[in-house]
Amino acid sequence: MTLPLPKTLRRRDWLLHGAATLGTLALPTRALSAADDRRPRLVVVMLRGAIDGLNVVVPHGDPAYARARPRLAIARPGEEGGALPLDRLFGLHPAASPLMPYWQRGLMGFVHASGSPDPTRSHFDAQDYLESGTPGRKGTPDGWMNRLLVGLPGPHSASRALSLGNTPPRIFAGSAPVAFLGTGPKALDPKAIDQARLQRGLAKLYAGQDALSQDYRDATQSRQDMRRNLAQAEQRPRDMKDEAPSRDPSADAGAPSARSFSADARRLGELVRADAQTQLAFTSVGGWDTHVNQGGARGQLASRLGALCEGLDALAQGLGDSLQDTVIMVMSEFGRTVRENGTGGTDHGRGNAMWLLGGPLQGAAGGRVLGEWPGLEDRALADGRDLAVSTDFRHVLGPVLQGHLGLDDEALARVFPDLPARAAPRLKLLRS
Repeated sequence: MTLPLPKTLRRRDWLLHGAATLGTLALPTRALSAADDRRPRLVVVMLRGAIDGLNVVVPHGDPAYARARPRLAIARPGEEGGALPLDRLFGLHPAASPLMPYWQRGLMGFVHASGSPDPTRSHFDAQDYLESGTPGRKGTPDGWMNRLLVGLPGPHSASRALSLGNTPPRIFAGSAPVAFLGTGPKALDPKAIDQARLQRGLAKLYAGQDALSQDYRDATQSRQDMRRNLAQAEQRPRDMKDEAPSRDPSADAGAPSARSFSADARRLGELVRADAQTQLAFTSVGGWDTHVNQGGARGQLASRLGALCEGLDALAQGLGDSLQDTVIMVMSEFGRTVRENGTGGTDHGRGNAMWLLGGPLQGAAGGRVLGEWPGLEDRALADGRDLAVSTDFRHVLGPVLQGHLGLDDEALARVFPDLPARAAPRLKLLRS
């Protein structure tokens, strides 16, 4: 059974995008040189279901926070079950402790009260806008990471972008070829495409010197390389028990859980590091629609958050020295209500926190919580209930695409065609 592919795919891209169908054909790898190893990379992790950013990057210094969440609020740093200290206003959920070493080394930062300017609280619409990069405009045919792929400076290769997941994501829809890797340890187990008889037939069919034949040969060789790399991977991070779901499964859009991510993340990092041509990678994690029994320092959110952060730590370890030239961006479609609801959870909200991790943050966003904090008093809330969005998510991505990946103003305008003029000072996210 084949998986649906983006409508904008050209015939010659079938071998590349068809990787999800054929047990993940990937694309060519080659030996690293010193120059290649310093190639800037971007890894985007999307948290589907709308994670509660207020209980992840905790505004313990805002008095309205604890009043709005008598059961769910994370205590102040130093108290039992308290947040891990970041600065005078913010702390980190204690389950996110695997990330504190990166914060302390200046490799991690956050942009709070960020998100989409569109007010929708529909998971489907908000995820579509986050992946298309055109909030409020439906029908955009491609995703912003595919447009980014087209606009990247330097020589292009078919393996420049890698998507981890079992279905092609909206964010990579478009004309530029993308390599897909399925999730789980059996992602590269032998499939029909690996049968010797079929291989011989395809080799004859694509024996010419045309571009499609070369794509096939490169993809076949790369699949073999990826299988070999995965076989040599280290033991996966330890398993964590996740509690019974209390969310709308459709909010996850087929994304694996945080528990699954913690097992796949190191593999993703190792594959990004192993292929000098790979600059972009994307994956998504589900399970954040916590309407019921969300929990505080312990419970449902804490369990999933702990597994996610172990996975991000594993991703960073898999990247190895390449982390110095990689920005990992974590984002979600919207935040959750400031006040807890009557079933021990939170409902669909607006503002959230974007996470950034990687070497290029040192000396800039690393070790800092950035963004304009609007406050949680009633008069400051969006629609009287939500953390307001003071930083457009594209104003966080833009400096990374330009300062890190080298896009010029024209290329950035093609990636985010509806990006409004910046209303706040430019965020200093990266070292000079």
